[in-house]
Amino acid sequence: MNVEPSRRIVRVGLVKAVPEKWVLEHNWTLFETLAGRCVERGAEIICTPECFLDGYVAPDRKGWSDERFRSIAQPLDGGYVGKAREFAAKNGTHIVFGFTECADEGCFNSAALIDDSGGIRGCYHKTHLLDHDTVYLPGDSLPVWETPFGMLGIMICADRRWPETARTLRIRGAELIMNPTYGMWHLDNEWWMRTRSYENELFICFTHPHVALITGPDGEVAAKLQSNLPDVLVHDIDLSLVRSEMFAHRRPGLYDNG
Repeated sequence: MNVEPSRRIVRVGLVKAVPEKWVLEHNWTLFETLAGRCVERGAEIICTPECFLDGYVAPDRKGWSDERFRSIAQPLDGGYVGKAREFAAKNGTHIVFGFTECADEGCFNSAALIDDSGGIRGCYHKTHLLDHDTVYLPGDSLPVWETPFGMLGIMICADRRWPETARTLRIRGAELIMNPTYGMWHLDNEWWMRTRSYENELFICFTHPHVALITGPDGEVAAKLQSNLPDVLVHDIDLSLVRSEMFAHRRPGLYDNG
């Protein structure tokens, strides 16, 4: 007799809003308001768009200076990341928080994974940098984290263009990929995300200032919110639907890594 797998529901909240470039306090207040809506609706993990805290200033060369850029970068152990940790602990939710991170050697395009006690489970650094992103240092790893609701990976914006990014996260056990973004969000992108989910048999949460999109293992759109107003998409994902039917029949020995 076939036994249906037990449902493994996680309620995801995606913040969909256009932040103001360079204005951290405004963007934090916007995050706090919208994340609060997610909490009211029971979200267990909340995700922002790419570099939401500073409005993703990297492509903005108007009034640019290295000094100004460094001034909006945040340490992982304080500043607005600290506020996000306090919010997570107070409200008992996980957060994937997009910001520019300062380090001794430079700045990273980062997404911190904060748990429901306010601890930092990890921090992902964007690995695939296009020309407008060269103000950042490139990340050099694709980690996957164990959470109470399942195995989670993060990729940021352009990382999704390379199939190897999502595939590597899946190989390492990811069942759910959070994808903070700020770039393209047209219909073609929707097809890309559906394909990434289908070929890896998992869920992807694409979080952008103008659209929040969740794609599932069958390549379908599980949920979508698109508008020009600040809002949130809150949706239940059943991780028991993540499969390994195609994945189990891979033949890695045939694949040329060159």
